[in-house]
Amino acid sequence: MEQNTPKSKSDGFAITNWAEEDRPREKLMAKGPAALSDSELLAILIGSGSTKESAVALMQHILKDCDNNLNTLGKMSLHELMQYKGIGEAKAITIIAACELGKRRQATNAAERPDMGSAQAVYDYMHPKMQDLDTEEAWVLLMNQRFRLIKAVRLSHGGLSETAVDVRVILREALLCNATVLTLVHNHPSGNARPSGDDDRITQKLKRASEVMRIYMVDHIIMTDGKYYSYAEEGKI
Repeated sequence: MEQNTPKSKSDGFAITNWAEEDRPREKLMAKGPAALSDSELLAILIGSGSTKESAVALMQHILKDCDNNLNTLGKMSLHELMQYKGIGEAKAITIIAACELGKRRQATNAAERPDMGSAQAVYDYMHPKMQDLDTEEAWVLLMNQRFRLIKAVRLSHGGLSETAVDVRVILREALLCNATVLTLVHNHPSGNARPSGDDDRITQKLKRASEVMRIYMVDHIIMTDGKYYSYAEEGKI
């Protein structure tokens, strides 16, 4: 006769026994961090609760004692947090560290994205990365609709060709970071900034593909150490 293994009192409170859509980690992955309450976010940090409360319920209890104010929680000491059953030293340290990071983020100014709205701005930004290269590299600058840089991606090293610069890779990167504007950049180590036939073909290929995806290709810039060629400024894009 099969015997049932007795369950501990804490089994029903374990997050792993909840419906998947109610688990904080799974909820964050499915809906993003903004969909979680303060107690759910803190529950992810502490990982588990006590024998009587889930991690979420435990953090709801602590937050209630703080008048549901995260600033008040951030002022609690290690000793005060450890008075709650289920909060040991490691969990208390984690909560304090998280609150301190929140304070530091609030005190830090948001990073200003560089303006890549002109060929000169692109040259000034990319020149330090490319000035000493003895081989060709291709990069794409991905921007928002205000021409503010979101991400600079190196596409190839050692030459520019249709095989080296994969249009699909460029568009995938643009879609992943919600870019609506892009500029292609590559260098000519020879010092001659005039475009080649390959340069022209890649420019037109990327421009057509970008238009299909409703992404604005603003320019293709060829750089040398000291000057540049801009397809936009030359009216060729």
